[in-house]
Parts: sequence; structure tokens; C-alpha cells
Amino acid sequence: MQNMLGQVGTVVGRSSGESYKVGTLLGEGGQGEVYVASAGGKDLALKWYLPESATAAQRLALDWLTKLDAPNATFLWPLEVVEAPGVEGFGYLMPLRPERFKSLFDLMKCRIAPTFRALFTAGITLVDSYWQLHSKGLCYCDISFGNVFFDPATGDVLICDNDNVTVDRKTDGRVPGTPRFMAPEIVIGAADPSSDTDRFSLAVLLFYMLHVHHPLEGARELDIRCLDVPAQRWLYGEEPIFVFDPDNAANRPVAGSQDNAELYWNLYPRSLQDLFTRTFTRGLRDAREGRVRETEWRDELVRARDGIFYCAHCASENFYKPEAFDAAGRLAQACRHCKEPLRLPVRLRYEESHEPHVVLLNHDTRLYPHHLMGAAKRFDFSAPLAEVTRHPSDPARWGLKNLSTNSWLFTPREADAAIEVAPGRTAALVDGARIHFGPVAGVIRA
Repeated sequence: MQNMLGQVGTVVGRSSGESYKVGTLLGEGGQGEVYVASAGGKDLALKWYLPESATAAQRLALDWLTKLDAPNATFLWPLEVVEAPGVEGFGYLMPLRPERFKSLFDLMKCRIAPTFRALFTAGITLVDSYWQLHSKGLCYCDISFGNVFFDPATGDVLICDNDNVTVDRKTDGRVPGTPRFMAPEIVIGAADPSSDTDRFSLAVLLFYMLHVHHPLEGARELDIRCLDVPAQRWLYGEEPIFVFDPDNAANRPVAGSQDNAELYWNLYPRSLQDLFTRTFTRGLRDAREGRVRETEWRDELVRARDGIFYCAHCASENFYKPEAFDAAGRLAQACRHCKEPLRLPVRLRYEESHEPHVVLLNHDTRLYPHHLMGAAKRFDFSAPLAEVTRHPSDPARWGLKNLSTNSWLFTPREADAAIEVAPGRTAALVDGARIHFGPVAGVIRA
């Protein structure tokens, strides 16, 4: 590490005039170094640019970014430009990343082992965050491993290196992206970064997260002796082929060398596979219409997360797949881990048009405004409104506890009268029971 600030004790905020004590060197990247900086008992992160990156254009960009509000709390947004007395160049302050957040490199290297629920939660937060960025007319330009951190226990996400954010389709001179994440049109030099190329990079990132593999690296990549610039241009830009392209098997994953892709691909519902297939087939050439939008990813990732359930034999996570039922309506699906036949838990099926259509009610399931409050609260996971709970005196009986402030109407059987389920009370999870939550209603299936 260069430690460019050397023995400099402080940096000074350009707009506030406040002094910040420079502390530990946290790391370095292609554009600069990151330190801890402290003032008034509060720690922040300080990014100090390498000389070749400390351009006038970058400084103007930072001046502009620090006047904007972050799209949401996920972004570690630039707060203030800083200078160091006696040192050429400049940097900026941003919120400090807590230690519980890990790099996606840790996931790829198997140094962490998050649950599928945590992974899908991270994916949902990511696509929603980039949607909020794009809805403000902004472009991130460089979506990749190095810019995303997540908590493997919860799926919480933080997005860093926001100093490259700019106005959508006005990205001249900006970082074009990270190799292996860039859209084909950027790889071949036919386009600049935009929200359309961001969506391609986002899809690559999601595929990596869920498959621990690149979507374009199959047999053709293994045939390349030296993955130099011309080879990368061919593989990722000129003639890219999705490893699971339904119409072209020339780039399938190679058994023994690229097993992750096949292993994970077969775990997920077909509806999720279809989104990846669309982006990495039609979306390779059709940037505007072929690439999956953030709202589509969000819908499907939430639906898949609500379809996670546990194997009764080994407790491994598996996914509810409507296509896994046979002609007689029986689940023909084996556990991904122990290969024993799977049995579905009790589930909530919505009576009206509502996504996700089915929620698997596991022992640890919680339902949120997204599930119970209708269209006005879609994707609101701020506080649980219900949770699955075991009967205190009969372990074989389960119920859905009302954590909201409103009463529900519970009908145990079709011919029965509705029973009020007040806040703090529980509705029994029995087959055929109907629960009217207010804006939405659902039927319990066992």
C-alpha cells in the first residue's frame, strides 16, 4: 500500500472547514486509498485519490455528488470533499462500513456461507437500490464485486465507490466498468455506460451471487489458453453465449471444472431461470428491451425467497417450484442436499391477484406489509405483521400470530362463522382455513 497521506495528521473539509484526523489505512483500489477519518467522536471513511485519478473532472463530479441526497441508506454516499495541508490532491468522506459487512469476494472464495434467505434478501435490496438510483436519472457505471458488501447473517447491503455515479447517458470520460461485468456493447467500444449497461452488470452480479459462476464462462472459456484483451473482447463482447442458452449448447458448463453453475441453476424455480435466460440471450444484443428491469428482478427474487422451505430430513433450504408437481398434483422434488423426497410445509395461497402467489409458512416465517397490506405496501419489509408460532402445549399444532395493530377474520372451515383474531392472538394453521387480513385474504393449504 502506498499510504499516500504519509504522516499527515488531518484533512480539512472543503465546504465545512472542519478538520478530520486521519487514522488507519483500510485498503486500496484502482483509484485511491481508503482511511478511517475522525471528528467530534464520529468515524467516517476517507477515500484519497491516486494522482492520476485526482483530475479536475473528478473534483467537479464530487462537488456535484455531495450536493445530492443518496438514493437510499444502502449507498455510502460522498459527504464532503477534503484536502490535506501540504499534500497535492484531494479525497472525500463517506459513511464508514461496519465490520459485519463482507465483500462478495468472500462469497466467491467460500470464506462465508450465507443462507439462501440472506442471499436473496441481499439481491432484493440490491435491485431495489439500483432502481432508486436509476429512477433519479443517474447511472452507477461500475456495478461489480468490489463495490458491494453484505451482511451474510441478515442480507443487509451497502454500496460503496459512489464517486463514479453520474447522469444517465452523460458518462463521457467515466470509468467504463469492471472486466467480466461490462455489457457487450461496452466491451467492443460501441457504447458508454448507461442505465441499460448497468442492468446488464447487475444481472451478472446476481448470477454470480446465486451460482458462484459467471454467466458467459462455459466450455469456450476453458478452451482459451490466455484470457488476454482480445480473448476477453471475443468472449464477453463480440460473440458471448450464455452457459444455459436454450438454443445454443456450445458454451455449457464443463463437468469437473465448472460444477457450480449446473448445481445451483437446477435449484431455482423456472421463473427465475427465465429472467437470467432473457438477459443473457436477447439482452446480449437488445439493451433496451431484452434486459430485465430492476422491478422484474425484485418481483421474482421476493417470490423465490417466499418459496424457501426446509427439508424435513436434513433441514437444508430448498425452493418451491410449481413446475415440480406431477400430473396428479404431487410434489416430485428431492432435497438438494440429502436427496430425500421433499414435503411442503403449510402454505398461504392468496385469493386475489397478489405477488407472491404462495408463501411457504416455515417455523421461522414472518409476514410483512408486503404480504398482508396489498398493493399500497408492496415491498415494504420494515416490520413484521405476523409470525408462525408453535402452540404452547401441543408441539404438533402451529398458528399464525397477529403482530399488527388490526384484527383479522379467521374462518376455520368453509361452513364456519368467522372468528376475530385480535392483535397478539393466533390463527390456527389448518388446511382450508381462510384468513382475511384486511386488504388481502388467503387460504391455508397443508
